[in-house]
Amino acid sequence: MPLIRIVVGESAFDMGKETARLLTESDGVGGVGSFLGVVRGGNGLVALTLEHYPGMCEDVLTALAQEAVARFSLAGCIVIHRVGRLVVGEPIVLVLTAAAHRAAALNGTRFLIDRLKTGAPFWKMEEFADGRRVWVESRAEDEVAAANW
Repeated sequence: MPLIRIVVGESAFDMGKETARLLTESDGVGGVGSFLGVVRGGNGLVALTLEHYPGMCEDVLTALAQEAVARFSLAGCIVIHRVGRLVVGEPIVLVLTAAAHRAAALNGTRFLIDRLKTGAPFWKMEEFADGRRVWVESRAEDEVAAANW
């Protein structure tokens, strides 16, 4: 049975340890795909606060991971998404996939990040140096990327 690990929380994660876990707990791995998302700066942004719907969020991410495993014949996948207040440059999301072949691992990774951007119940508020706080609207390009799968 392929490894599926879903974590949503405030704690920082260690990409190296998570990759080692994926390799140790998955069979027949020939390639690992990865995506590490960080809080993007610019235009005076100083932090991003993420809220989520506990329980439902993990269920949605688990369903997406199960779909990715089945669709791309993954040997395993790990999805970690942080919530709470994160400053510019901090890691926010990690998607790791393992498969027998690189194409499956890379496609599985892209599928997961594209789909979780639009399908998981997260809400983001941007905090700016001038004190403004703005809720982030979904982006059309994210919707298009998710719809392409």
